[in-house]
Amino acid sequence: MTNNIGITAQAPTRACADKHCAFHGKIALRGRQFTGTITKLNSQRTATVEWQRLFYLPKYQRYEKRRSKLQVHHPDCIDITLGDNVRFIECRPISKTKNFIIIEKIQP
Repeated sequence: MTNNIGITAQAPTRACADKHCAFHGKIALRGRQFTGTITKLNSQRTATVEWQRLFYLPKYQRYEKRRSKLQVHHPDCIDITLGDNVRFIECRPISKTKNFIIIEKIQP
């Protein structure tokens, strides 16, 4: 059985016993959501995601590309590997560095 997370996302077919899973656990989602690429599978249930953004420089009236990196929670029910594009959303702090959860893998 999966929870309704309030966002249109493809629910995983596998079940998991992770209490920090958005679909099978008891954690509420809120705030910002981003899409990015998995650059590192750190340890158990943790991944590093990177994405590019544009930053405006008023002096030159132009934009420059910058990269952002975050550590996100990787539930057991979502199968991801290095280089996959994922969508993740903000939640309450899970640990010292993790405030986001992966909610779906984006197909290219």
